Amino acid sequence: MRFTVWNIITDVGLISLLLMLGVLLRAKIGLLQRSFMPASIIAGILGLIFGPNGFSIIPFSDFIGDYPGVMIAVVLAALPMSTLNFKWSEVIDKVGALWSYSQIIMLLMWGGGLLFALVLLVPIFEVHNGFGLILAAGFVGGHGTAAALGNAFAQQGWEEATSLAMTSATIGAILSIVVGLALIRSGANKGYANYISSFNQLPEELKTGLLSKDKRNSMGYDTVSSVSIESMTFHLALVVFATAIGYYLSQFGESLYANLAIPAFALSFLVGLIMRQLMQVANADDYIDKSVMSKISGSATDFLVAFGIASINLTVVANNIVPFTILIIFGLLFCYFFYKVVSKYYFQENWFEKGIFTFGWITGAVAMAIALLRTVDPKLESNTLDEFGLAYIAIAPVEILIITFAPLFILNDQHWLFTVITIGACVSIFIFSYYKKWIKFKYKENT
Repeated sequence: MRFTVWNIITDVGLISLLLMLGVLLRAKIGLLQRSFMPASIIAGILGLIFGPNGFSIIPFSDFIGDYPGVMIAVVLAALPMSTLNFKWSEVIDKVGALWSYSQIIMLLMWGGGLLFALVLLVPIFEVHNGFGLILAAGFVGGHGTAAALGNAFAQQGWEEATSLAMTSATIGAILSIVVGLALIRSGANKGYANYISSFNQLPEELKTGLLSKDKRNSMGYDTVSSVSIESMTFHLALVVFATAIGYYLSQFGESLYANLAIPAFALSFLVGLIMRQLMQVANADDYIDKSVMSKISGSATDFLVAFGIASINLTVVANNIVPFTILIIFGLLFCYFFYKVVSKYYFQENWFEKGIFTFGWITGAVAMAIALLRTVDPKLESNTLDEFGLAYIAIAPVEILIITFAPLFILNDQHWLFTVITIGACVSIFIFSYYKKWIKFKYKENT
């Protein structure tokens, strides 16, 4: 099939139609409201059912599977320019416990998932040595990370990775809500919750996804005059430029050395970070509106999720259904253990709220975590979301490094080394946490 610019327009137009349909279905159907299902996931599932990998009713082009790789580069290019300025000295003691807990569980999902697969699934089912990374890519990473990892492995010849990772992310999002709500009901009955709310007491906008007029906020401020250039155009130009340079650097690296497959998304993040630093040096950082950049990143994520799910190859999933199912069950039990046991010793206050939030994050990404948190803490009085936002500043670079270099470890037959590094890092962080008294081997019940 000959590719033209109109292929992009029609593909984006069709997925936009599904996104709008997802918004409508979420607003009108109670079951979808209770599932907290984002419109992007609804759109992706509809695209999967009626698209080329399903009933072939929606005429997507043959390039539908390429969009997630582009979108994740856009998301990460915008990330450095959407974060507020901060001082590490003011952050570390405030969110040290949540950072340590979250960083450990994230690293263990990557290293532990890979170790589990290497010991059990690879010998029995003869799956790819990187099969275990599918768990963390989908669960703790979400669809963005799934797209990134799948794209990185596809460059190295394992094209099945994208469909498996996207499926993992979709199942993780569903499990985070289904299991998370069950844990909330159980915990509330046992008196663990401090701010519990029933579903019927939740704000209407959390159910339907639509904001009433009195709860609408501005997307951001104009930082340049439209006489020169529209503010949105200015911000988009920065992001797209960083994305393009990241892509060209990736291609340049491969031209120098065939096995140097550094993903474009990682280099786009690096370029965005450099651009942010240069603008700070030039005292021009104030012309970047962090809210606008965050909206650009969030919008790209919506399209990424929808395209990612719609492009899942169900045949690939079916061919790996047994080892894939075993890996998912292992991941769910692992997440439950951290919620039920470890969170009590890390969080001396509001362990239930923080534990539920983290459970949602490590199974279904941040969007699902926020949905669960608003169920048990509708007014956000536990400060869990604020603390996680600060803690994630330190977690994000680690996650990007893992996504970038994990496939390189696998490609060079250093999978065992990767598990040693990640698990060893967890042990070091745990020891540091104990030294800083962020973890205590006793806990207080919520009162």
